[in-house]
Order: sequence, then C-alpha cells, then structure tokens
Amino acid sequence: MEIIDTHTHLYLNQFDADFDDTINRSLEKNVSKFVFPSISSKYYSKMIECKKKYPKNIFLMLGLHPVYVDKNYLQELDFVKNEIEQNNFIAVGEIGLDKYWGTEFYKQQIEAFEIQIDLALKQNLPIIIHCRDAYEDVISILEKKKTKDLRGIFHCFTGAFEDAQRIINLDFSLGIGGVVTFKNGKIDQFLHKISLKNIVLETDSPYLAPVPYRGKRNESSYIIHVVEKLSEIYDLKTDQIIQQTSLNSHKIFNFDAQQI
Repeated sequence: MEIIDTHTHLYLNQFDADFDDTINRSLEKNVSKFVFPSISSKYYSKMIECKKKYPKNIFLMLGLHPVYVDKNYLQELDFVKNEIEQNNFIAVGEIGLDKYWGTEFYKQQIEAFEIQIDLALKQNLPIIIHCRDAYEDVISILEKKKTKDLRGIFHCFTGAFEDAQRIINLDFSLGIGGVVTFKNGKIDQFLHKISLKNIVLETDSPYLAPVPYRGKRNESSYIIHVVEKLSEIYDLKTDQIIQQTSLNSHKIFNFDAQQI
C-alpha cells in the first residue's frame, strides 16, 4: 500500500553521502512518492538532479521559503514566477510566514507570501504553507485571499485545535509528521477530534525525526512511526491510516502531471 511523504527535503546536503540508500530504505517501507518543497533558488539544480534520478517517485514544488526572504527577495520571486510559468510543478511551496527566526524582513515575507498565493491561483496549483509563530497573520491572509480554488497544506502543523478548525474551514489539510510522536507535541491530545480526511503525512526530513529517532537525522522511511502514532490516536489499523492519507494527498496534488 502506497505511502506518500508530502514534505521531505532529501535534496539537502545531509543526504549527499547516502541519497540512493535513503530512497531505497523508503521504497522498502512502501514510501513510493516523495514531494520536495523548495526553499530558494540555491537548491533548484539539486532538486532537478534528484528528480531525474527517480522521475516516478520524486515530485517538485517551487517557492520562496519565508526564512529565505531577504534584500534579494524580488529577484527570487522572479525566478519562481518564470520557472513555474515554463515548467510543471506540483505546488507552490513552501511559502508562508516565520517570526521565529527574525522579523527584519517580515513585511517582505508578507508581500512574498501574497504574491506567491496569487501565482498559485493563476496556475491552479495548491500551496504548501510554512507557518511559525505567525498563525494569526497567515490565516488572516488566507481568509482575505480565499476563493474556491485556494487550497493546500499547512505543513508541520503544531497549532491549537482552534487553529486546526480555521485551517480546515479554509479547505486546507494538516501536514502531520514527527511532532505527533513527541511527548510535548500537544497535537496528539486533540487530533482525534479532526477527521482523518483532513490529514496528510509528512516527515520534513532531515528535521523533526519521530520517536524513537528524535534528535537524529530524519528520513522518509521513518514516516511509518507517524502512521503508527496516528493508528493509535484514531484507533484504526495502519492500513486504514495509509489508505485515507494517500487518498487525501492525491486530492491535493496532481501526481499524473508531466514534470521536468
């Protein structure tokens, strides 16, 4: 049964020494689709290189991550716009707002977020949202921009139950990864109140490895530990968790579209 990792940075240098082994370990665990989020143009060629090695398994987004918004953000946004208009990407992402790592360019983050939302709507693509210490601002912008075509995933959801409800009301899904296995992660306390139809699986590799690998490099094969925790939370068999979350992912992403 197919497992989809909707958010994994396997193109980063943490995997340079064992990229193929990492992919093969995941395939052995039935993780057959890997969705790569973009963070800046710096990593674009590496993402393309990975995609060409595993064209049937790796799928690419394109976008400017809020932490990478700096004085050159307009140049970066031009790159995103030009590439998305010329090639097929599975989503615009990861995009959003981040106050945790600093607010020097926060105004520019907001501008970049709104520009990329408009680009996604124009191209009829979902958006994948990075949100850290900025839930109210992100949700307010989405409410302002809301149309029937605006959709996507709140990646690495760690908010409160009320945040989850507002996000779902905006037709967005929740990306659930290793945090759900943490003792202090908190989302495991209310996730059972949220329909499984609103959840997709992710790892955010190499970050946020689930228990029992917490603190170590994360990889897509570890997603099975997220599945097992969700099975416990929802009192469902792991196959049921996999089947529903994969169906949810297919509703968001067009995996059949020809990519680079």
